[in-house]
Amino acid sequence: MVSANLCFGPELRRLRQEAGLTLTEFSVALNYDKGHLSKVERGERSASPELARRCDAFLGANGELQRLVVRLETDSHTTEIPATPCLGLVGRRAVLAAGTGALIDLGLSLGGQVSSAADSLLSSFLAQFDQLRKLGQSTAPKVLLPLLETQTRTVAGLAADTPYSTRAPALLLASRFAEFTGWMAQEAGDSDAALGWTVEAAELARAGGDPYLGSYALVRRALVTLYDGDAAGTVALARRAQSDELPPRIRGLAAQREAQGHALVGDERDCLRSLDRAQELLDSDDARSGAKPVIGTTHVSDPAAMTTGWCLHDLGRPKAAAEVLDREYRRLPPHALRTRARYGFRRSLAHAASGEVEHACTIAGELLGVMPAVPSATVNSDVRRLARELSRFRSSRAVRDLQPALARVLAPAHD
Repeated sequence: MVSANLCFGPELRRLRQEAGLTLTEFSVALNYDKGHLSKVERGERSASPELARRCDAFLGANGELQRLVVRLETDSHTTEIPATPCLGLVGRRAVLAAGTGALIDLGLSLGGQVSSAADSLLSSFLAQFDQLRKLGQSTAPKVLLPLLETQTRTVAGLAADTPYSTRAPALLLASRFAEFTGWMAQEAGDSDAALGWTVEAAELARAGGDPYLGSYALVRRALVTLYDGDAAGTVALARRAQSDELPPRIRGLAAQREAQGHALVGDERDCLRSLDRAQELLDSDDARSGAKPVIGTTHVSDPAAMTTGWCLHDLGRPKAAAEVLDREYRRLPPHALRTRARYGFRRSLAHAASGEVEHACTIAGELLGVMPAVPSATVNSDVRRLARELSRFRSSRAVRDLQPALARVLAPAHD
């Protein structure tokens, strides 16, 4: 099999020469060592996806260089994620059978109580859900997961034991608990459990009469494939959640995810087109007055703008990405530690890629201190990228000073 690097190097040299650039000019423009680029062009060194993205953007190659480095499966967009068997947490048939009794033995029995009592209890669980989402911003996922699993069971049990008027709202709230449990599972690094809970959330929503949350589950599944580096699968899943009959917020969040998939392979045109669509949908009045609790992030005031900064970095335009991320980061609430870590490390990564190494280290240094409180498998993927980016500047004192803290965050966890 011919190495992709043997194809990448000559093609990079050809495009650079067509652009009329000397190797010195090119290395200065990309903020990369001239000797490293020379070895890449000769096929003596491997090109990282980050370098490929930057070369794509600067030379206007529209993702061609990156495709030589990262060869995606051409049929991955047709791969279905199998419906994960029930995790043993919510019995579907029991939930759907009216008046069959509690699903688990939690001592919850509302059979002889009036509907108003069930409504009051449901309101209490809704308030708990909002509090747990806030707690998720400052607590380790593994700490929250047992509580979330129990609450999902409890609310589903409430649906089975209450009159019809309460059953549907309870199922819908149980679906939101299941969806959030899936997100915390992903943050804990368990993608299989994340997908399983996402399937569970969709089924609970359908049982509750909401056909739309199942489409949002596609957006959540697309996030799993995004972090797995499967751009084609991400785009395919996100497109399935953008049919006209769906609520604008779900379609807008799906368009964002599609944009991230396009950015992953350097497809700037389709990426920006998807971002424009996401902005329009999320800014609509229907999206702002949609379902409660709010679907998706509640801590990012302008999700489409923040995603634009994310995508610009993946498209090889770190300076533009840093400008957007700086602006949007300032709008994040101080208590949202997990969200601040997620976008803060992206911001640090963009500044590092722009050559602003000391500033990138300052940003990262402030964030590394909070990571033990909010460990995150997804954020760690960007911390690893940052570590690789900074490794090119080992002579920098700021980089040397930061390396021990980076290593501690990235060290394997031991139970």
